[in-house]
Amino acid sequence: MEETTENVASAASGHNKHHHRYRYRSSGRRFLFFASCFGFYALVAVTYAWFVFSPHIGRTDHVSSSSLGCREDNEGSWSIGVFYGDSPFSLKPIESINVWRNESGAWPVSNPVLTCASLTNSGLPSNFVADPFLYVQGDTLYLFFETKNPITMQGDIGVAKSIDKGATWETLGIVLDEAWHLSFPFVFNYNGEIYMMPESNELGQLNLYRAVNFPLSWKLEKVIMKKPLVDSTIIHHEGIYWLFGSDHSSFGTKKNGQLEIWYSNSPLGTWKPHKMNPIYNGKRSVGARNGGRAFLHDGNLYRVGQDCGENYGKRIRIFKVEVISKEEYREVEVPFSLEASDKGKNSWNGVREHHFDVKQLSSGEFIGLVDGDRVTSGDLFHRVILGYASLVAAISVVVLLGFLLGVVNCIVPSTWCMNYYAGKRTDALLNLETAGLFSEKLRRICSRLNRVPPFLRGFVKPNSSMGKFTLGVIVLVGLFLTCVGIRYIYGGSGAVEPYPFKGHLSQFTLATMTYDARLWNLKMYVKRYSRCPSVKEIVVIWNKGPPPQLSELDSAVPVRIRVQKQNSLNNRFEIDPLIKTRAVLELDDDIMMPCDDIEKGFRVWREHPERLVGFYPRFVDQTMTYSAEKFARSHKGYNMILTGAAFMDVRFAFDMYQSEKAKLGREFVNEQFNCEDILLNFLYANASGSGKAVEYVRPSLTTIDTSKFSGVAISGNTNQHYKKRSKCLRRFSDLYGSLADRRWEFGGRKDGWDL
Repeated sequence: MEETTENVASAASGHNKHHHRYRYRSSGRRFLFFASCFGFYALVAVTYAWFVFSPHIGRTDHVSSSSLGCREDNEGSWSIGVFYGDSPFSLKPIESINVWRNESGAWPVSNPVLTCASLTNSGLPSNFVADPFLYVQGDTLYLFFETKNPITMQGDIGVAKSIDKGATWETLGIVLDEAWHLSFPFVFNYNGEIYMMPESNELGQLNLYRAVNFPLSWKLEKVIMKKPLVDSTIIHHEGIYWLFGSDHSSFGTKKNGQLEIWYSNSPLGTWKPHKMNPIYNGKRSVGARNGGRAFLHDGNLYRVGQDCGENYGKRIRIFKVEVISKEEYREVEVPFSLEASDKGKNSWNGVREHHFDVKQLSSGEFIGLVDGDRVTSGDLFHRVILGYASLVAAISVVVLLGFLLGVVNCIVPSTWCMNYYAGKRTDALLNLETAGLFSEKLRRICSRLNRVPPFLRGFVKPNSSMGKFTLGVIVLVGLFLTCVGIRYIYGGSGAVEPYPFKGHLSQFTLATMTYDARLWNLKMYVKRYSRCPSVKEIVVIWNKGPPPQLSELDSAVPVRIRVQKQNSLNNRFEIDPLIKTRAVLELDDDIMMPCDDIEKGFRVWREHPERLVGFYPRFVDQTMTYSAEKFARSHKGYNMILTGAAFMDVRFAFDMYQSEKAKLGREFVNEQFNCEDILLNFLYANASGSGKAVEYVRPSLTTIDTSKFSGVAISGNTNQHYKKRSKCLRRFSDLYGSLADRRWEFGGRKDGWDL
């Protein structure tokens, strides 16, 4: 009997040990699964960020690599643009005037003309520039503006100079840098002296500075008012000086919806309040807060206000002052709008404009300075909050997934449970019988979890169809939340910005060749690329069939359809005197790539306008056999760029292609109905002598070929297509010389975009 009892006890002990080992292994597997979920989502996040958001490396001319400037700022990304017109109410942006500055690399100049990069690359780090005020001395223009210092995170007053009517600006320096925030540098002349009255709301008073050595040296002349006024301006009208400003510190004041007036016999004071003060104290959308300098036109006085209804500085509003006296003030809004872009955030002022200053030049022409922004105030904070909230939600999904699987597999240890497990607790490692209210409640919850009805466990049981569906949905929700979180945190504001060259921006013409069977491609093409920041116009070279109506194309820029008499690939490079830009991007209608890639290519071309700059490299060796990019990669170099996606100088390239020298080549292109891009490469190589003729810019992984979806690819048979192109290589080599002795390595530039 004793032996039998001993054996039974021994067997029971062995069973318990086996049970505990199984439990430990099972718990380990569950923990490993749980940790793997986090690892999987992290991998998805990193892959998604790498695939979708190309890093902005190589912007060596946009922001100095050693600088702190041009960082994302929660106040926005303000920059300054120039407008011209016959009156303050008929102003057009500088790009519509077609101003050329070859030595600056701007063909033609495009807004904005002053950005954070303008200051940062001059050794004055800046996050944004705003509040432009103009001071004119003869033919020289001085622009005073607020610049936000990324180190102190406060506004300073800077100045730039232009000798070409505002087309290009030279940054001169910082003229005021106080211990408090400065903005709105209202500059004016009085009794032969130049004064500046910047906003110093943070200090609680309104200071007046006098130029000691204009424009860089200023001295505090006097404190003209002990009030924390914002955006104050002085108007001299009918012998009296009027000071307009907003005081947001008083009880009951509506921020950005309040305006007060004072008057004096001199801008130096003493100032007396208007009897109607406050003139406004209500809705932020009424334009109460000043948005620039008041101006006279045709005998009428106009005040500039800013609409802050939807967000700070949403738009500019102009008011005609009908009555202004010591007892009365009355104004009425007049129509005012600047030529707006349809590119949304991709336009420098696509979301808001809040400051306007206009002057008449000696030529009689009016020039207007405007600041604009792609995002609203608080956009960075908003994106960070949404991004991290999405990631927290994704983590919660993983926790939910682990909890559901735990319920199914009875992951809650029996030692965590109460009462009905009494006497059966044998797992000392998981014993949580610590005295206290919290542990008691925790064990009670665990006990209830282990009594989950079987049908609920079946609902999430991995082996059942419903369980697989439930768990699959949870995984997909987690993936979605992970991607959303990364997009908000890492993806930026969603705006595509152009890349300056020598501190300036420009525009190019986009040209594509197509025909009636590819209208689907064209519609998507126009809608996408017309929103790229630097695209000025789209030219559609229509080779065959009835052309579409312009109303069928959703475009943010003008579209011109050039109907050809003959269906020829040579039409791609036909001389077109209506093209107003120096740069043309020839881009096939079935290539879809991000606007940022396009902007990178344009930036590189502006550095090397004598070359073909494109996205698809090829290498031609002594065999004269046409091969894909993989062949160029294997030989670590290229000597040809496909012109189906390439920038070129419109006059140089087109004149050369249509020259008598290229006649035999053009005839061969017509014969083969192929190889117009190869011919242009040979012509460029021939014209460059021993110099480099082509430049490569690597496109992102998100570039796709839409012809694969439309079924109208021109070169559907790759083998036959490559045979024709090999034949072209041999023919053009005989006519214009071989390319085989040329090879340029990938990664030869410093920008990192040609790897």
